[in-house]
Amino acid sequence: MSEARISIRRVRKGFERARPDPKKLGFGRYFSDHYVVCEWTRTRGWHDARLLPLGPLPLEPSAAVLHYGQETFEGLKAYRNSRDQLFLFRWQKNAARLRASAERLVMASVDESLFGRMVKAAVLADRDWVPKDPGCSLYIRPNLISSDPFLGVHAGEEYTFYVMTGPVGAYFPEGVNPVRIKVEEEDVRAVRGGLGAAKTAANYAHSLRAQARAAKEGFTQVLWLDALERRWVEEVGTMNMAFVVKDELVTPPLGGTILPGVTRDSVLELARSWGMKVTERPIAIDEVIEGAETGALQEAFGMGTAAVIAPVGKISYKGREVTINRFETGPVARRLYDTITKIQLGDLEDPFGWVERIDQLDLEQICKG
Repeated sequence: MSEARISIRRVRKGFERARPDPKKLGFGRYFSDHYVVCEWTRTRGWHDARLLPLGPLPLEPSAAVLHYGQETFEGLKAYRNSRDQLFLFRWQKNAARLRASAERLVMASVDESLFGRMVKAAVLADRDWVPKDPGCSLYIRPNLISSDPFLGVHAGEEYTFYVMTGPVGAYFPEGVNPVRIKVEEEDVRAVRGGLGAAKTAANYAHSLRAQARAAKEGFTQVLWLDALERRWVEEVGTMNMAFVVKDELVTPPLGGTILPGVTRDSVLELARSWGMKVTERPIAIDEVIEGAETGALQEAFGMGTAAVIAPVGKISYKGREVTINRFETGPVARRLYDTITKIQLGDLEDPFGWVERIDQLDLEQICKG
């Protein structure tokens, strides 16, 4: 299927979606004119790929995804620089993670070629939707679901894979300024052997209660601890977590309960290339709190596609709130944010081969395979 044609049906003139004000984009509120979709069955594999005007997804009420949650997805972005060039950032890592998540959920696999062609077709079809304003980008959401119309707890016989896009601004209203986070002491995110390392809808659904409680108290995000001892730092909201402790970059290790983030991997590779000491090790919440109080903890920040780098200025735990780096964005977080975003825009040399320029690609050729 990966070499088969993607048929094209454009939105009719006059029926295009209204373009939002780029200064009021927010995140996840607006969507582009088209999406790309294809189906999988056991007898045919992936087939009938097509680019269509964005609209309701045909789905039986009995589709397994609606009853048993067999769904995995990805999130990546397309970037436009001041020279009107378009770039994708490390999309192959997203393709690999989607395959790993699909394997965990016993779903049909999407190979890298098909993933890449559908992502590029979706972006090129709506290239005018890629914002050029600073801090803005085109968010890309590939989604794999079980569309099998059968009520029974088993792996599906039919799957749908689709890619939709939409322009976005900053993920947090604070931008690249510090946020307040609350350590979650009641709910847990994942246990070893569960779904923590897969990007599934279930991981996000069960986080909503803790997030809602924290938001009511004025916090931007929740910091998750391990499920067994409630002692070890895992993730913050939708991002991996990192700390600068006595000039050393420390992040919790991947061990089955933490999502292997693309931004996390990029941060570690960048920091090592700068000569920083980088350590992947368990870090206790007590160490974080004590380090903030003594000054040993110099910086804390989240790492993820949506926000890139999100500095943490205050952490609340067991009724105590500590301040990190005087509630200011630290030099490491700032340098990481500036470097990654400039690489993403093609405005800085890319020694890692992370970005692919796509504005010179032809949509028709991509779709022909």
